Amino acid sequence: MTFITRFAPSPTGPLHLGHAYSAMLAHDMARAAGGTFLLRIEDIDTTRARPEWEQAIYDDLTWLGLTWDAAPLRQSDRTTAYTAALETLWTERALLYPCTCARKDIRAALSAPQEGATPAFGPDGVIYPGTCRDATRRAGPIPTDTALRLDMQSALSAIGPTPVAFTETGEPTGRQAKTVTCTNLISEVGDIVLSRKDFVGSYHLSVVMDDAAQGITDVVRGADLFDATQIHVVLQRLLGLPTPTYHHHRLIRDDQGKRLAKRDDARAIARYRADGATPQDIRRMVGLPSLF
Repeated sequence: MTFITRFAPSPTGPLHLGHAYSAMLAHDMARAAGGTFLLRIEDIDTTRARPEWEQAIYDDLTWLGLTWDAAPLRQSDRTTAYTAALETLWTERALLYPCTCARKDIRAALSAPQEGATPAFGPDGVIYPGTCRDATRRAGPIPTDTALRLDMQSALSAIGPTPVAFTETGEPTGRQAKTVTCTNLISEVGDIVLSRKDFVGSYHLSVVMDDAAQGITDVVRGADLFDATQIHVVLQRLLGLPTPTYHHHRLIRDDQGKRLAKRDDARAIARYRADGATPQDIRRMVGLPSLF
C-alpha cells in the first residue's frame, strides 16, 4: 500500500519548532517510503484563521525544504462535506442532539452534586454531563443555530460489538494494536461536540472527513492528540470511512519542559530564520538527522 501522510497546521499564528518537527518527520517518513506528503490548511475556525498566517505556513515549510505532492486542501472549502456528514448522523442515524449549554452551565452542572468537586477532563476538554441529551428534540431538520453533540452511548450501540481499535506505530512503543473500551469512551470521553454555532463542523469531524478525502494511510502527529484518536475511530466507523495507521510522536518542549504554543514567538520558525539559522540548524534543534 502506498504511504500517504499529511501535515495539517491551522493558520492562527506562527509555526514553531514543534510544528517544524512534526512536518519534517512526516515529510521524511513519506520520502523514505517512496510515498506521498500532503498539506492541509485547517482553517475551519474562520473567526481565528488569517490569510497572513496561511502565507507564513507556505513560506516556513518551503524554507525548511519541504515539498507537497498536490495542491493544499483547505477546510474552509469543505463545509459542504461536513454538513453532509452531520446530516447523515442527524437524519439517518439519529445520533446527534442540539446543545445550548454555555461553558459556565457545564461547570455549574458538574459541580452541583458536590461543592468544589473537580470536573473530569477528557480529550475534548471537560467531560459533558449530558444536560441536553434527553431534554432536546432530535426530530425534524438539523438545527443550524446551536452546537451539535454526538450521543456517545447510542453511537457505540450503532457500531456494534466490534471493538474500537487502531494501529499505533509511534514512539516509544513501536507498532502495536490499540483497543478502546466502550466504558472508557462513555465515562472518559463523553458526548463530544461535532459542530458549533459559529462554524460548521469541529476538529474531530473535519479531521476524519479530510483524512478520508485525501486518502491518508498514515497519520503523523503529536502525542498530545493520542487520546483524540479513539474519537476519530468512532466517527470513521459511523461514517463508513477507513481507519489510517497512527504515528504519534514526541512533543518539542521549552527549557522548562512545557509544550510549545503558538504564542511562544521566541520559538517561531520565522524568528530563527531572521536570526540567521539554517534548515539544518532546525533539524538539529529538534533531533532529526541532517539530509546532507
